[in-house]
Amino acid sequence: MRHAVLLGGKRMRPLLVYAAGAATGAGEYALDAPAVAVELVHAYSLVHDDLPSMDDDALRRGQPTVHVAFDEATAVLAGDALQALAFAVLAEAALDASVRVALLRTLADAAGARGMCGGQALDLAATGRGGAIALADLERLHALKTGALIRAAVRMGALCGTPTTATLAALDRYAAALGLAFQVRDDLLDIEADSATLGKTAGKDVAQAKATFPALLGADAARARLRALVDDGEQALDAVDGDTAPLRALLRLAVERTS
Repeated sequence: MRHAVLLGGKRMRPLLVYAAGAATGAGEYALDAPAVAVELVHAYSLVHDDLPSMDDDALRRGQPTVHVAFDEATAVLAGDALQALAFAVLAEAALDASVRVALLRTLADAAGARGMCGGQALDLAATGRGGAIALADLERLHALKTGALIRAAVRMGALCGTPTTATLAALDRYAAALGLAFQVRDDLLDIEADSATLGKTAGKDVAQAKATFPALLGADAARARLRALVDDGEQALDAVDGDTAPLRALLRLAVERTS
């Protein structure tokens, strides 16, 4: 479990929790539990995503993946335990009971069949098809697989403050744009960067004929889609009254990153 969580990473999702909390006036310490919980779920998803039965990858964050460093059964159990720990952290958080329940529900929805797991199932079904998938289907796939947990991170941070209904809607629009932008950038990095820079195996999407934005649209059109998503995210934040500077910075980070 420590190997999966503590070897680095961008910590994008917990950063989004803190940034969204800043936009809705949440106390910093109130955000610790949801930030930890969302990162634990993300780490568990990577452990399982790397398994031979899924994406079969040997490198993550520049280190051997959990099933390579230990064994496949241990990796399955470690992922399961990380997911359970995430919900335990939320259940024990020093927050009002109504907020804890809302956070638990938000994370559960994002992690399950209507979110990350459903998106992974769609991704596995699309593997081998390359660009033979409709753009709407590809965006739905990644809105679930990658985007759902990013949207949850933003919503969880916001719920720890005092958001209006309009603010929650604007933040959800921002998070949806960010989630897709993050994935488009990921797809571009797979064809542009090397394994040492990425910390994971480069070129794997092409080798497995994965459904990606460059495979479907071409690299130039994928970059144009990335710019459009950034504009959408920025415009969504214009409707938020609180401090959106951290959220805007994270949007830039997501699209300018090199790993």
